[in-house]
Amino acid sequence: MANANKPMGLSPVQYLSGAPWSGQARVYYIASTDVNAFAIGDPVASSGSADSSGVPGITLATAGTGNAIRGVAVGFGTKESLMADPSNLNTTVVPATKTQAYYALVVDDPSVIFEVQEIGTGTYLTATEVGLNANLAAAANNGYVSGWVVDNNGEGAGSTLQVKLLGLVRRQDNAFGQYAKWLVKINNHELAAGTAGL
Repeated sequence: MANANKPMGLSPVQYLSGAPWSGQARVYYIASTDVNAFAIGDPVASSGSADSSGVPGITLATAGTGNAIRGVAVGFGTKESLMADPSNLNTTVVPATKTQAYYALVVDDPSVIFEVQEIGTGTYLTATEVGLNANLAAAANNGYVSGWVVDNNGEGAGSTLQVKLLGLVRRQDNAFGQYAKWLVKINNHELAAGTAGL
């Protein structure tokens, strides 16, 4: 059976300890002047600013070696205390052109493991790549969730590659090959030093 093509960005599933992800995240600020669209599952990076209350700012992460990641967005809102947009309760994305600032719930714990789909082109990753590091590839959201995927071009031992390949998601609807779902840890993390791939 072929793997389903259902990118969702990075989805938190558990901690390195083996415990399931608790659902906890930290609030961050997206300035109204930010020109990026955001969706659940997008990796984000620090913007180097904050709102007037001191909530730290973020922007969309940049794919590629050397580009550190702060965490992954799992929710959005228009107020620090309201993770929803009262003017449109049906949306789960932040538009590129903003009329207001937004807030995001971000999983920024360096010990969280995420599920992410492999890109659908190139030479597909195999069992021999487990333990290596890889980069992410940016893609537009589908109106609901992120389109980001793990890139199968350039994986290796470099400590500034963005994610560490921990293994294939083990379930009946997943196998090595096109659109495989992988378990990864953010390797080039703003809050923890990256390590070389094995």
